[in-house]
Amino acid sequence: MITFFSGLGLGLSLIIAIGAQNAYVLRQGVRREHVLAVVVVCAASDAILIVAGVAGLGYVIEQLPWVIVIVRWLGAAFLLGYGLLAARRALRGTGESLDTDSDRVSRNGTRLAPIVMTVLALTWLNPHVYLDTVLMLGSIAAAHGEDRWVFASGAVLASIIWFSALGYGARRLSRWLNTPRAWRILDGMIAVMMIALAVMLIVQAIG
Repeated sequence: MITFFSGLGLGLSLIIAIGAQNAYVLRQGVRREHVLAVVVVCAASDAILIVAGVAGLGYVIEQLPWVIVIVRWLGAAFLLGYGLLAARRALRGTGESLDTDSDRVSRNGTRLAPIVMTVLALTWLNPHVYLDTVLMLGSIAAAHGEDRWVFASGAVLASIIWFSALGYGARRLSRWLNTPRAWRILDGMIAVMMIALAVMLIVQAIG
């Protein structure tokens, strides 16, 4: 049980920090738009990466540092593009308020495929997920010897708990985000975060 809760605690500490992925999950949760799909994709992706790290993929990544450099450039390009789109929404506004009727949002909102593709890109084009989830978490799990998979199961559960809480808990913000102005502010904050992360990745790739 100690090993399991160690994995749970480390898993939570790695994913709770607000980043591009969490910001997107939060936005979809507030919109009540394909929340289940977003949560499942995020949690499943984390589970795959955790298992890969415990299975030894971290060693491969450590031996091929150029892979991380490529992911940094791809991730920077995607984050910059998404950040500019969010900035455009913030400046122009959509002219719509938040629709708290989940059925109407499902009918009138964005199609599922683009949302899933965005979540996959925000997850798999994030170089830190390979350095933290795969390399670091995999190395710590290895220190537990035969109990490393117990450690991994705790980390996987942490992802499920966090993304479920973030996606579905975000609905409580609906009352404060029911005007076009509120959505412009939220999109503005997301734009700043995404562009800042893109710049950071570019600096890291160049350095």
